[in-house]
Amino acid sequence: MKSILVVTLAAALAGCAASRPDLPTEKNVDLARYVGTWYEQARLPNRFQQICAGDVQADYTLEAGGTIRVVNRCRTRDGQFTVAEGEARLSAAASPPDPARLQVRFAPAWLSWLPMVWGDYWIVKLEGDYQYSLVGTPDRKYLWVLSREKKADARVVASLLETAKSLGFDVGQVVVDTQ
Repeated sequence: MKSILVVTLAAALAGCAASRPDLPTEKNVDLARYVGTWYEQARLPNRFQQICAGDVQADYTLEAGGTIRVVNRCRTRDGQFTVAEGEARLSAAASPPDPARLQVRFAPAWLSWLPMVWGDYWIVKLEGDYQYSLVGTPDRKYLWVLSREKKADARVVASLLETAKSLGFDVGQVVVDTQ
């Protein structure tokens, strides 16, 4: 009886794994064009942005060593702004290196040798000549829709969310940002 249960559970888990293909990423991303200021239009809720009430913005700067300086800021519920500084790099797991598959950390630099301080940041889709970006993680836990302008075209944002839905993200949980 135990062996039937184990086989059934293994088959069910294998079926779940097979139903979620690898997350595709945008081809031929030019990080020199990607850096700059992005405004969050929508995101899946996450613990590290719980304090953000709106006006979420990310500034990316390409550094000399090929890393990217990351400065995220948002308005809190009390009207103040909070800032988080970090670093992004090409994913250590991507072979060959893929500029659409990044890892980011906000932990202190002296902890950067620890794999668990790095989180995935994959550029899934770009629209409008680097004007819109759909960013997610391969486990489909994190998702962001970003734009170069504070006020985004709602049709483009909706289209990117449809893309995310087709890739297995739970867009029913998406939080729309106020800019």
